[in-house]
Amino acid sequence: MPASSTLSICVMLVQCAFDGLVDARWTDDIHAEWIRNLAIGSPEIPFSRLEATRDRIKEVLPDADVGNHRILIPDLSLPDPDDRHVLAAAIAGKASVIVTWNLKDFPAADLRPHGVTCVSPDNFLVGLHSTFSNALIDSIRRARLNLRKTAPAVHEFIDALDHQGLRAFSVVLREKAAQLD
Repeated sequence: MPASSTLSICVMLVQCAFDGLVDARWTDDIHAEWIRNLAIGSPEIPFSRLEATRDRIKEVLPDADVGNHRILIPDLSLPDPDDRHVLAAAIAGKASVIVTWNLKDFPAADLRPHGVTCVSPDNFLVGLHSTFSNALIDSIRRARLNLRKTAPAVHEFIDALDHQGLRAFSVVLREKAAQLD
């Protein structure tokens, strides 16, 4: 699997936000966290490339930055106190959904009072497909083509997403593979 495929989910979600299918929200802390996790999990990707990706994301979606969240952190309760900054960003950014693989650290009982839910990237994208079927497939096609360094073939792209945990969404994409080319 090419190194850039590790960034595929991030690229897809950013493309969906750029295309107006979702309103993304994040902070510099959230960017630092995904960069740190990808650097550890995919050491073949140069750190400078991850930083450049972050900079491009911030450039194309400047309104997604949430800066007034830190004041909320001390009053929040989550199983892992280090995740409170994510909930604080959702609250301050008026987001209704946190998209993460780390579901166990965002229990519904702790999110509900803030009007926030938590969903995996796989379930989020499947749900988004139910709402914006054609627009989402167009957005995913653009995201695949934005992986310029490797420009994976459609089947390689879908296989990489499946390998990254997008099992249900990969089934959807396999059915729409011709539209992703």
